[in-house]
Amino acid sequence: MRAYRIAYDGRPYYGFQRQPDVPTVEGELLDALSGLGVVDAEDGSERDVPPGYAAAGRTDAGVSALAQTIAFEAPEWLTPAAFNSELPASVRAWASAEVDEAFHATHHAERRTYTYWLHAADADTERARTAIEELTGRHDFHNLTNDDENTVRELSASLRVDSPFFVLTLRAGGFCRQLVRRVVALVREVASGEAGREKIERVLGADPIDGPEGVGPAPPYPLVLTDVSYPGVAFDVDAEAAASAREVFREKRLDRAAGARVAGQIEAGIGEG
Repeated sequence: MRAYRIAYDGRPYYGFQRQPDVPTVEGELLDALSGLGVVDAEDGSERDVPPGYAAAGRTDAGVSALAQTIAFEAPEWLTPAAFNSELPASVRAWASAEVDEAFHATHHAERRTYTYWLHAADADTERARTAIEELTGRHDFHNLTNDDENTVRELSASLRVDSPFFVLTLRAGGFCRQLVRRVVALVREVASGEAGREKIERVLGADPIDGPEGVGPAPPYPLVLTDVSYPGVAFDVDAEAAASAREVFREKRLDRAAGARVAGQIEAGIGEG
């Protein structure tokens, strides 16, 4: 068995999990394994995965990753660089680890870490820090997820300022659906003054909150799965694959920076002349 670290830009995809008729990250990974001859996916069925295959988590549409982790029975020659030879540029393998046959990428994950880049215009840093502190710890987050059960989580959360952003980091053994993005949305409401601290108490309380009093999810695009930790597993970085991945994301960063400048120029010029 071998585990792989996978980085991807989630914006072009309808989430991680394979779905029919729409592009997904998992679909790209399994197509690559088919192209490499590791699996036979001629009929496109869900059965066409390598033995032991599992992934650390199922990120939502638009969510990116630095350290998504998949594991399966892989041939010796399948290095991350070899994996990348069949993957699109937006999905890159960059490290791997040998694991025992009982390893399961989902169930054996000890902790998952997400980072959210929240634009902090008109937001108060101290109010945001207070909200983060109150949401940290063991709570029933039933009002911040679509899940109907297993909603109690031990959440570790922190905030740093990287103007003009609040960089929110959330860690837990596992996350309910949309929990990270709804926590971010609640922090944003409190930090902007749209809601008071008492809303956090109501959200964490036993009574269900629906309708306009509820908390919807923040947009997915600024969210990144930044780490998944496994006890006793050490990943070896593939130098060639990592260099390729850095170049891909460097180009994406420069392209987005240029796009932001163009949009800024257009915004500033509208109405002039």
